[in-house]
Amino acid sequence: MTTLAAFLPELVLLLGSLALFVVTLGEGGVALARKVAMGVALAALAAAILSLDQRTLLFDGAYQVDLFSQFLKLVFAAGFVLVLLVGGHLPDIRQDLKPEYFLFLALSLCGLTMLVSSAELITLVVALELSAFPLYLMVPMRREREGQRVQMESAIKYIMFGVAANGVMLFGMSYLYGLGGTTSIAGLAQALRPMAGSPILIAALALTCCGLFYKLALFPFHFWTPDVYQGAAHETAGLIASLPKLGAVAVLVRVVSLAGPDSQALAGLLALLAVASIFYGNLLALGQQDFKRLLGFSGIAHAGYALIGFVAMDQAGYAAALYYLTGYLLMVLACFAVIFLVSGEGANVRIEDLAGLHRRSPLLALTLLVGVFALAGIPPFVGFMGKFALLKAALHKGHLWLVVLAVLNAALAVYYYLRVVREACFRESSDQPPIALSWPSRLLCLLLIAGILGLGIAPGAVLDTLAASLSP
Repeated sequence: MTTLAAFLPELVLLLGSLALFVVTLGEGGVALARKVAMGVALAALAAAILSLDQRTLLFDGAYQVDLFSQFLKLVFAAGFVLVLLVGGHLPDIRQDLKPEYFLFLALSLCGLTMLVSSAELITLVVALELSAFPLYLMVPMRREREGQRVQMESAIKYIMFGVAANGVMLFGMSYLYGLGGTTSIAGLAQALRPMAGSPILIAALALTCCGLFYKLALFPFHFWTPDVYQGAAHETAGLIASLPKLGAVAVLVRVVSLAGPDSQALAGLLALLAVASIFYGNLLALGQQDFKRLLGFSGIAHAGYALIGFVAMDQAGYAAALYYLTGYLLMVLACFAVIFLVSGEGANVRIEDLAGLHRRSPLLALTLLVGVFALAGIPPFVGFMGKFALLKAALHKGHLWLVVLAVLNAALAVYYYLRVVREACFRESSDQPPIALSWPSRLLCLLLIAGILGLGIAPGAVLDTLAASLSP
């Protein structure tokens, strides 16, 4: 019974995926598939809450259930619900593929849920691929428009970069296995302790992290990001921009900790990647006109901010990175929810298309304002508290230069975020009709606003829970 309770969220998602597969076998069934998907998401959320206190090892030690994994499963389940609310009835997905879209969405979430409990390299790879392959198929499902097949180009780039990054990651894992003689992460931590700081171990860890850096859209594994954001449907781009990144950071915690807390070489490498990602993302975001491309380059910069927590190489830094990505999930989904509701039929939204949003829909304008201000790191939103926690952890370890560069970049990013605010709140548009919001859309906006404010005003509970989950 204890084993069943510990594996309950995964079991719900697996059975839900099977139910969605049965739905896809018939003709039509779009409305039924959406209802089943929402039911699975709510059931997964309930299962994650019920199993939050479970602590055990499953499958001969390959699967670890603890506070760390169970808390993140709760976040994933909540994100699953929010993604379904953002997507609505999938207006920009081909009609004949909508049931399959819900199936792939559930499978990807199942992979992410398993990813955070993977305590062994082979299990980790299987879970990582289970979360990734459905996304590769979801990108080209966007409805075609006359003269526009950009989703196909985006899907090819996403797959090719993913395959290359995974190949490098597997190469690094082979070195870790060769050095430690085991695929167990706990066993590797013990076996590699005498080698801490050795060049071969640093090289193995750096190569292993490559596949996770790709998920995180970190420089130099970022090239796919703006094109996939622009080419994929809004609901797909919103998913890719949020949940997989949190999963990547969760696995990075396990991998980076193998180097030990005093690995200055790995900390220096991570610091350089963080700075490069922050500068690249912010500078290229300055000239963007398509809102999703802007969020793509912004996401590259935010990946760099998240990596600052790993430079500290301690529990405070890891907890800050996880907290930041949890908040980023809400921030970016708020922006994608506005894009989805403004575009109507699923067309891409330029920044100038947001003109007059404060008159067309005050609630959408408020949601956008909160999401953008949070991304910019303005208090009292979660983006400010996340950056503060990350910079505090880095400064505590003596990385003053990194903190200074990150603060300067945060000021730089305010410029392009304020461009969005200016269009939505201070420009008028006489030829755009009001936007009527359904009650699920209103609920979604209110939940996102409350989450961004709540995590920013009272971050202690989440940070304390994450810190406690990382304690040995």
